[in-house]
Amino acid sequence: MPYSVSRPTIQSVAFTALISSLVFCTRVIAAEWTSPLTEHGHPDLQGVWYFGSETPFQRPSDLGETATYDREKVRAIENEKQQQNIAADAALDPDRSAPEAGVYIGFEADFNFANKRNKLTPVNGEYRTSLIVDPPNGQIPAREDFKDFHAKRKAMGIDNYDGPEAQDASERCLVGGLPIPSLYPMPWNANLQIVQNEHYIVLLTEMIHDARIVKLNKEHAKQDQNTWMGDSIGYWDEDTLVVHTINFRPEHSAFLLRMSEDLQTTERFTPLNSTEILYSVELNDPQALSQSFTVERIIQRRPASEPIYEFACHEGNYSMSGVLAGARMEERIASAEKSE
Repeated sequence: MPYSVSRPTIQSVAFTALISSLVFCTRVIAAEWTSPLTEHGHPDLQGVWYFGSETPFQRPSDLGETATYDREKVRAIENEKQQQNIAADAALDPDRSAPEAGVYIGFEADFNFANKRNKLTPVNGEYRTSLIVDPPNGQIPAREDFKDFHAKRKAMGIDNYDGPEAQDASERCLVGGLPIPSLYPMPWNANLQIVQNEHYIVLLTEMIHDARIVKLNKEHAKQDQNTWMGDSIGYWDEDTLVVHTINFRPEHSAFLLRMSEDLQTTERFTPLNSTEILYSVELNDPQALSQSFTVERIIQRRPASEPIYEFACHEGNYSMSGVLAGARMEERIASAEKSE
């Protein structure tokens, strides 16, 4: 019987050839792209970048070591997020009853402006189940026996509401909630501005106006005094900016990342094209962590028409006096009840 080629086979071959051609063209385009350089010959990373992500920081425990989602799961997650946004946008009932006495009241009336993410961002074509890529389980390898600055303070009998100094750094509007502000994809204001010259790079995070000054091709300062955002030095590894930071203050330990003064971070900024940077950060803290862990994601360029505006934390931090006044009132009530 003579050999014949059916029409579907011809179509399949043509389709395969088309895909191969597109892949080849994409690779050629990617290979041909080179980062624009500053007048000093370094990759120009300047601009405002968005580092938010809908991908969980830590992997949901029920996923084990499943590192990526398939397309069907991605569509289901994005659809669920979209439905949540639609529900959040619904008008509030003006005749709703008052909250139950004593329950926590957040910023429910304003929350619908802050939770609009509904698209997962791929990294190297993969939709990952966590921003933590190492260790393989996608979890922070925290030491259970570690006592951070705040735990030690409580053990000394100092309560969170004894005075302003007892509040954590973010509540006092000194710095953001993490030693590396761009480590976590904040639910809003996840914007990072990069400014650079020949000898320095400034990394300014919108929330809460944290500006880190990175010294290029320098050594760490020879000092024992720790600073809020640590001591950062950087260098260029071909097109990748590498930033190493030490000498953090232990008070910067937070709910997400319990840390000590021994924390060291190594960040890498690798431009992929004109609108994307591959960002990774490795964290090492022998006191707080059983091993180092690494976070990785894509950060995206904001349009030039979207600059960073001032983030005035608490507009003078008037809430601090209210919080402490409430604590003193509770103490007076408890004292009165005890004396009865």
